[in-house]
Amino acid sequence: MKRVTVISTDPIADMLTRIRNAIAVNKAEISLPHSRVKETLAKILVKNGFLNEAKSGKDADGRKQLQIVINLEGTSATITEISRISKPGRRHYVKTAEIPMVKRGRGIVVVSTSKGMMTGEEAKVKRLGGELICKVY
Repeated sequence: MKRVTVISTDPIADMLTRIRNAIAVNKAEISLPHSRVKETLAKILVKNGFLNEAKSGKDADGRKQLQIVINLEGTSATITEISRISKPGRRHYVKTAEIPMVKRGRGIVVVSTSKGMMTGEEAKVKRLGGELICKVY
């Protein structure tokens, strides 16, 4: 079989769609192309209990792998909805006071700030605004 490489204009939306589709069919783990932004987003989701594990190892040469492997076992009950907020054609920026609360605090919103990517609650504590990346609950 020939492997086809698909170039996405929105890699974060592609990552979220892969997670959403894998949960829908009860898949245990997925792998996706590596980028620093996707790795950071996956680590935030792991830290907040929405994913079990996200790893990207090293090659024999000591460089990063080209894939991120996300373990989804047992997350179907954890993630009800995962959706992209800011899109390449329509960016959504907010100030600290405008950061939304998702499902009365049961979910999270991920914000890309000048100090890096973090949850909405962390951004409020640090008094940082930024681009709303996605919401998860």
